[in-house]
Amino acid sequence: MTAPSSHERDIESSAIESPAIEFDHASFRLNGRALLQDLVLSVKQGETLVLLGRSGSGKTTTLKLINRLLLPTEGDVRVNGRRTAEWDPIRLRRGIGYVIQDGGLFPHFTVERNIALVPRIENWPQARIAARVRELLATVGLSEDLASRYPSQLSGGQRQRVGVARALAADPPILILDEAFGALDPITRSEMQKEFRTLQQRMRKAVIFVTHDLREALLLADRIALMEEGRLIVDLPAAEFSRSQHPLVRAYVEAFSALPDLDSSRP
Repeated sequence: MTAPSSHERDIESSAIESPAIEFDHASFRLNGRALLQDLVLSVKQGETLVLLGRSGSGKTTTLKLINRLLLPTEGDVRVNGRRTAEWDPIRLRRGIGYVIQDGGLFPHFTVERNIALVPRIENWPQARIAARVRELLATVGLSEDLASRYPSQLSGGQRQRVGVARALAADPPILILDEAFGALDPITRSEMQKEFRTLQQRMRKAVIFVTHDLREALLLADRIALMEEGRLIVDLPAAEFSRSQHPLVRAYVEAFSALPDLDSSRP
């Protein structure tokens, strides 16, 4: 286990006293248009919250407010009790792991350099970096001989695993995943979902996972927050979501009615 860096200690310092992530009546407007409206939502350490909704519902805007790519135009967003506007943005972002579709890897970096990006920026000793890369390759199910390869030499599933490893490299307490497995083929996607669920059960990060796939939400989430047109519609435990009688939830469930049994997605 690696010792936490200073920004990780900052982010972890108030985790017991307050939610890891908290939206306090947060809104965001762009050119007068409301992209997010009066969001009240929180995520505890060790919890996986899935933001579910179709394109344009406000999911990605919500994520960008967490790592201060955007600041709320009304209300507040807090990371472990501190308003994001008060954080140094670089320190904040280095304490948050971010995973996007296809891993978001630097194509001119090897696998090893991609994974080691944040530890190198943090000036870890080379021996510690090398050990962490080996550890993470094993954690995400990749062999060490892939470390010298470039992203173009990997399969889609391998690139996504490297993306997860890079997000975990500095052991951040918070993970953000934006449609992380959406570009994978169905078999690889199912494997990645199950592997991520197992990882989270061990790591106990504060996770926000964005998807439009209800089966993925039911498999990965402790809670599901359904969004529509920039508003939070419901925030429910995953086990209760498919039984909700809210009209928009029912519409979402019915859209996935071809699935054999939505509740069977839960372990």
